[in-house]
Amino acid sequence: MEEKDLKQIEVMMTRVVGVFAEDVQHKFEILGEGHQTLLEKLDRVESRIDQVEVTLTKKIDAIVNDLYSHRRDIEAHRAGYRVRED
Repeated sequence: MEEKDLKQIEVMMTRVVGVFAEDVQHKFEILGEGHQTLLEKLDRVESRIDQVEVTLTKKIDAIVNDLYSHRRDIEAHRAGYRVRED
């Protein structure tokens, strides 16, 4: 092989490696965008879970207060009401 042939091979290899590097870089960019999209979706889901948690806590607190009020009312009127536990 002559020096000229070796230079051509080197140029071709440089081109191949460059195309491969660009392809890999592009794939990493796509992967990064996918991860970013997933993180944004997870943030929205966490926000929704927080909203549901707050709503449930309020509803449970309201039920507890209703039950507490109902029990006080029954205890205040023992002669007229009886609570049976079967």
